[in-house]
Amino acid sequence: MSNLSTQLHFSAPVTDKADIAAARPDQGHIAPDCAGLNFYDIDPSLRASLAVNMDAKVFEHFKPHIRNLGGVAGDQLDYLARITDRNPPQLEQRDRFGRDIARLVYHPAYHEMEKIGFEDFQMHSMCHQPDALGWGGPAPQSVKYAFQYLFSQSEFGMMCPLSITDATIHILRTYASDELKAYLLPKMMEPKLKDLWKGTQFMTERAGGSDVGTLETVARNENGVWRLYGDKWFASHTDAHIALILARPEGAPAGIKGVGLFALPRYLPDGSRNNYRIVRLKEKLGTKSLASCELVLEGAEAYLVGEAGEGIKQMMEQVNMSRLSHGVRAAGMMRRCFNEAMQVARHRNAFGAKIIEHPLLRRQIMKILVPQEQALAMSMLAAGYMDQARAGSKKAQQLIRILTPLVKFRACRDAISATRAAMETRGGNGYIEEWVNARMVRDAHIGVLWEGTSNINAIDVVRRAAAKAGAHKALHALLLEKIEQLPQLPQAFAQRLRQAADRSFGFVSRVADGGSSTEHLAREAASAFYNASSAVVLAWESLQPSGDPRKLLISRFVLEQRVEAIDPLAPPDGAWESEAYAVLLGEDREISVDAALVLVAG
Repeated sequence: MSNLSTQLHFSAPVTDKADIAAARPDQGHIAPDCAGLNFYDIDPSLRASLAVNMDAKVFEHFKPHIRNLGGVAGDQLDYLARITDRNPPQLEQRDRFGRDIARLVYHPAYHEMEKIGFEDFQMHSMCHQPDALGWGGPAPQSVKYAFQYLFSQSEFGMMCPLSITDATIHILRTYASDELKAYLLPKMMEPKLKDLWKGTQFMTERAGGSDVGTLETVARNENGVWRLYGDKWFASHTDAHIALILARPEGAPAGIKGVGLFALPRYLPDGSRNNYRIVRLKEKLGTKSLASCELVLEGAEAYLVGEAGEGIKQMMEQVNMSRLSHGVRAAGMMRRCFNEAMQVARHRNAFGAKIIEHPLLRRQIMKILVPQEQALAMSMLAAGYMDQARAGSKKAQQLIRILTPLVKFRACRDAISATRAAMETRGGNGYIEEWVNARMVRDAHIGVLWEGTSNINAIDVVRRAAAKAGAHKALHALLLEKIEQLPQLPQAFAQRLRQAADRSFGFVSRVADGGSSTEHLAREAASAFYNASSAVVLAWESLQPSGDPRKLLISRFVLEQRVEAIDPLAPPDGAWESEAYAVLLGEDREISVDAALVLVAG
């Protein structure tokens, strides 16, 4: 594939790899970044979270693979991502003979990133393989999301092809006919990149993005073959081999009930290209490594997946998987922001001291760390229930139903603020494209657009997950159960957690019951439930045998900064915060469970 890249001109690499290595003593006044570090080794929070949320045998088997990816992410992947961001894909409409080829051409660095994700670590198929990375069965979902968390710290755009191929495999395995599964799934499970068929999904049209019931793409059954006519306005990973696409069968009723789900192949069995054209590349703010295009369907052959009128329901299952992936990516991106900010704070001198010693700067970095810890805890909680949900657990299905939009909604919004804070910590250099901060600022914004805007996800939480499915009751019950499992908590702090869980649950319930009259409160209610839930989950994680007591301090910060009322004109003195900052921002600073309990009791 890389030979295609020689046909179009790309700029030279941003810099030599040696120039973006980790901190060295000869770098003078410029603070280093995290390039060259192992992102797993420098993340004690991730290690503790995985130890708590994974079965011990699972963690022991996959830990070397996860650590390996942490090293690759901090070194090779980080280097490739910098090059690819400066050399985005190009659209070659015609070849030198004038033939219409509409081909996307990528820099070789992009294909090297594909090899890391698809071939070396099997991120798209590990949850479907009979022997994922030597495990002897499919990998648990929590393993896959740990991989995504690390990978996204260096490369965000590639996470779309990896995640959506995984989701496409799941949808086909669940809903496709035996014949269609036999044709497509072996191709999508190939271990070698050169043989692999990658997946994607096309939903958005000019007539509607989130309002998919207004789509205008038509499916016609012509002599026993389904053919699609119309266009798609925002199609990412456009040249994937298989696209799940929504279309309305001719004669079907209007609205979402008439929509069908189809599998659209890029190439037909005889090797010829299918009848759809890529007409334009989108020039995006971020995720520049990923091709997003407009395309026209001109009688393209497609395969119906499941029942003709069940398309929206089937596609939403894929969307929910992608939503959780976005929450994990946001958690990973915020961790990179925190680590970058700490690299600057520990190496930059200003006003006679390392800037980490200045109280206001410590407070700014905590504004990155707190939402990052929330996102990681909530994402791993959801990941742990996903396998149970697929195995038929009704409780797990209820929890997944509300956790996926909840995590996607809040974590993706927090990631935007975190990238800005990390850029500001680095100062003027953070605004320069040679450093990772500028790319993170650009890439973070896609999280509030893909798989539904913030409004769509907040409404999904209160109107559908809560009002229709009653899933908020399952989450509320889980929170109270987790608090009861922590008898060592100081009584006053346990009561604060219960009150946060109860009041946020009540808020969501009122908004859910109010219908359109309370819709304007959906975002506030979803934020409150997320913040209260994360405070409980962080406290629970911290006090498990393999947990990190520092997370208990984060739990208190969540309550005081994001849940409980604060008078902006009379803020608390925060006397406990100095000791908490020293623990959370100090190098290798440990704290015992007893000491952490004392700090949250104050």
